[in-house]
Amino acid sequence: MPRKKPFSVKQKKKQLQDKRERKRGLQDGLRSSSNSRSGSRERREEQTDTSDGESVTHHIRRLNQQPSQALGSRGYDPNRYRLHFERDSREEVERRKRAAREQVLQPISAELLVLDIWEVYQPGSVLDFPRRPPWSYEMSKEQLMSQEERSFQEYLGKIYGAYTSEKLSYFEHNLETWRQLWRVLEMSDIVLLITDIRHPVVNFPPALYEYVTGELGLALVLVLNKVDLAPPALVVAWKHYFHQHYPQLHIVLFTSFPRDPRTPQDPSSVLKKSRRRGRGWTRALGPEQLLRACEAITAGKVDLSSWREKIARDVAGATWGNGSGEEEEEEDGPAVLVEQQTDSAMEPAGPTREHYKDGVVTIGCVGFPNVGKSSLINGLVGRKVVSVSRTPGHTRYFQTYFLTPSVKLCDCPGLIFPSLLPRQLQVLAGVYPIAQIQEPYTAVGYLASRVPVQALLHLRHPEAEDPSAEHPWCAWDICEAWAEKRGYKTAKAARNDVYRAANSLLRLALDGRLSLCFQPPGYSEQKGLGLLMEERGPRLSIL
Repeated sequence: MPRKKPFSVKQKKKQLQDKRERKRGLQDGLRSSSNSRSGSRERREEQTDTSDGESVTHHIRRLNQQPSQALGSRGYDPNRYRLHFERDSREEVERRKRAAREQVLQPISAELLVLDIWEVYQPGSVLDFPRRPPWSYEMSKEQLMSQEERSFQEYLGKIYGAYTSEKLSYFEHNLETWRQLWRVLEMSDIVLLITDIRHPVVNFPPALYEYVTGELGLALVLVLNKVDLAPPALVVAWKHYFHQHYPQLHIVLFTSFPRDPRTPQDPSSVLKKSRRRGRGWTRALGPEQLLRACEAITAGKVDLSSWREKIARDVAGATWGNGSGEEEEEEDGPAVLVEQQTDSAMEPAGPTREHYKDGVVTIGCVGFPNVGKSSLINGLVGRKVVSVSRTPGHTRYFQTYFLTPSVKLCDCPGLIFPSLLPRQLQVLAGVYPIAQIQEPYTAVGYLASRVPVQALLHLRHPEAEDPSAEHPWCAWDICEAWAEKRGYKTAKAARNDVYRAANSLLRLALDGRLSLCFQPPGYSEQKGLGLLMEERGPRLSIL
């Protein structure tokens, strides 16, 4: 037997680096010389493919890179639907890091928790979404694609011509993802716009409302999702707000993880996972409201009796779990026909289409990332048929699911519309992937000035010798205190890993365990007069 050739630790390290680079789809020999997380990501992303919007801005972050070995027999590009966001400059990142270390956090008043849609989107401005340009059947596929790319470049040019990059929020720069939205809107008879009840105006672009109800002439159902994370009075207030400003909306309250009425709610149990999954899908509350809204829209043109029968079966078979908090998987149950759409589904469809074709109503589910689109579909079906993830961009292409023989659901990937929203709030809302944030500390400071993080997590100031003494907190102090409490240490020097601690705090906020809820205008005055408690009847019994 031949003697084995010596293999040094240095050679093994180089072998692992080359293997990781091949998985990222990079060329051999290209390697980052920086050990920092943000610096290595920046260098890797500079070596990736180009973006549709690169002629407008040269600093685009391309997230969720997939290995190039995944190319299919037809040349399918696994990175076709990657998230494309504008990159922050190195100087801006360093400036925010210094501010996180130096700026003392001060609790803000309740009036500053008011969030008005006019401040976020400025309806009537260029903060629109890209429309599909006019086309005809005489055009070839190449001509159509070229025309759409040219129109998308003009769309980006208008936005960046009116607003600076610092003022704009993160929004999608990948044309392929917008094409998914166009196709879903063309297929749908009813459009569901899913929003997070903690900040619904963040997820409600007025331009989409005007387009769906005006140009397309379709019914738009606003789903206020995750209502188990907000007080009942706040849910009623947001419902009144949207009814007042957008009268054509059909509003539905929904939650895929209702609270167990037998379990007392302890606000101090921040680290306990209360939103169970598994067989809990059958206990989703809100399908009955959605069914009534669809019955009012279809007006008897579609037979929805099978949907009502399914809801009755789910309600009869739903039982509360054992309360262990462990996830359960449910493999049995009636089969659900899933149509995974490929490139053929993206071919041009007719400018006009027949509604309720073959007696089937198609319901398109659109919205921002992390608002619960996939969870809503699982809740309607009654079991897990769509994979769920906190990472924006997890749903890469739209899929259709037959809920019943006469009801078809269409799940669209999450899309980020351009707005003037603070970027820290975008991060807390789950719009931007937390793992990809170059500087998470200012988002932690934004959260801590609105939610008493130090008290809820029982943090001790890192410079305090006496725990009972008062010390001023900055965002960096909170991250360092949380790293000390959780034991997050760096690998080499065993220092407190503040970066990991900041990501952990942001995920607690995203999961709702550090719940940051915003209010509509006039909420405090109406609540003081007791006007918001009038509807605490059957519609809010789900809370």
